[in-house]
Amino acid sequence: MKDVLASYRAGVAFDEMIDESGEVRPSYQAVFRSLERATKDELKVIAEFLANNYFQAGVTFDVGGVERPFPLDLVPRVIASAEWETIESGVAQRVKALEAFLADVYSDARVISDGVIPRQLVTSSTHYHRAVWGIEPPNGVRVHVAGVDLVRTPAGDVRVLEDNVRVPSGVSYVMTNRTAMLTAMPAAFSNQRIRPVGSYPQRLLTALRNAAPHGVDDPNVVVLTPGVYNSAYFEHTLLARTMGVELVEGRDLECRRGKVYMRTTEGLQRVDVIYRRLDDDFMDPVHFRSDSMLGIPGIVNAVRTGGVALANAIGNGVADDKLIYTYVPDLIRYYLHEEPIIRNIDTWRLEEDDARAEVLDRLDELVVKPVDGSGGKGIVIGPHASREELDALRRRVVADPRGWIAQPLVQLSTVPTFINDTLAPRHVDLRPFAVNTGDDVYVLPGGLTRVALPEGELVVNSSQGGGSKDTWVLSAPLHHPPRDAEDEDEEEESTEDDLEVDEVADAETEPKPVPPRQPVVPMVISRPPGLAPDLVRRGEPQQEQQQQSPATRAEPVEVRREGDHPC
Repeated sequence: MKDVLASYRAGVAFDEMIDESGEVRPSYQAVFRSLERATKDELKVIAEFLANNYFQAGVTFDVGGVERPFPLDLVPRVIASAEWETIESGVAQRVKALEAFLADVYSDARVISDGVIPRQLVTSSTHYHRAVWGIEPPNGVRVHVAGVDLVRTPAGDVRVLEDNVRVPSGVSYVMTNRTAMLTAMPAAFSNQRIRPVGSYPQRLLTALRNAAPHGVDDPNVVVLTPGVYNSAYFEHTLLARTMGVELVEGRDLECRRGKVYMRTTEGLQRVDVIYRRLDDDFMDPVHFRSDSMLGIPGIVNAVRTGGVALANAIGNGVADDKLIYTYVPDLIRYYLHEEPIIRNIDTWRLEEDDARAEVLDRLDELVVKPVDGSGGKGIVIGPHASREELDALRRRVVADPRGWIAQPLVQLSTVPTFINDTLAPRHVDLRPFAVNTGDDVYVLPGGLTRVALPEGELVVNSSQGGGSKDTWVLSAPLHHPPRDAEDEDEEEESTEDDLEVDEVADAETEPKPVPPRQPVVPMVISRPPGLAPDLVRRGEPQQEQQQQSPATRAEPVEVRREGDHPC
């Protein structure tokens, strides 16, 4: 593999593995040694194994009506312990500020009366819903799950790219990526203390149970999915299975006298908490889209009367508005009386005359985004756009300046990626996931690293041809008391693989799942054949038997809502 590594050259962007002098960064030393010991053929076998197993296991994503494996690259993204502490604190701080902002704008709106944010900015947002004004969640939590997208600039600092507090998706790939990498390259984990990710379902279930209506001691929790035609359906099934709760569709539920019930073979069963993976517009045909066949008529009234809790809350999308994003540093100072730990990307608000004039003069240099877009849709990268595209963008911005923001073109950091049997730098971002229990904000160690696979591409979204990487957060070094020199060799011989011990213990503490009513797709992971002993050790998990999915229902409804897109 030395010949492949010898040809690796970092570009102008910050490279996560190789520093400016060409040396391997300390956090990547173990990964580098594993790659150096492997042959090109061995890495090719691992890459094919990951792709084949993901497809067989149903770890896919729907792009344009076609089910595709979500590409997983064999080179992980590694984050040092000290840096993760900053990211963890910064993400938690941001979630707390957005939580306070949502509670405020749907009640007293002090943030408006105090002049922090213009009133029109909030009321003109397409995701601000007056139908839920005045609703106060049982434990005060509206953002139960958040995904905050981060990027690293060429200078090496981490910045926030955008917030996702509606129905953020992608956490299933964090868990399945780790399972696949443990099986495919276990030796790469040796002698490293990598923080586990398997406790996420239990953390999420705890947050959902804490959100139950007052007076409910043993809440019944369900996961609400739009159905098998949703692009993130794999994630819905995985989370329901690992939490041990029911996976339901809107037609499985009904509202009666301010409460929600689930239809079962034994009659109606009360539902207390709904983890919904359905966009606001489809949740309640009484208040939103009257033609929606996916939601539950009357659910907003049930939430208002305290008969059921929704996670995440309806109306959170106003905090996802990319124009509101530009004010989040001010919201942190206003609500938390703190300085932002992680800064925003510099952003122009195009509704401001001076900013709009400057951006229109520099369209060929900047990145222009719709304020309510997701999944990379609608983004125009000026340096890569044609003259016709820029002229069309200019007309749209002039017609609706409130609907756009602009940012400088940021060369996202790169990580070595196995492309055409060799390692090449590819741009990445990071989506850490935060779970708010009402008592604290837990940030899953790592998150989803998305990678742009085409050379030079900066849009990492899967819908634009992107893939993913397993994200390793290294634990802080252990501090041992002084010891005699003769004890060192004995300790080295007895050192266990901390990661695998943590992962096994983590798995054993997960709740015992109950058989879900909807089809689930288990992971199918087998050992890749023909690998050297130093890449694969004995004792891999046995391959699970894939369950057969029942026939799809009649009258399919194709739903690929942007809010439930991992991009």
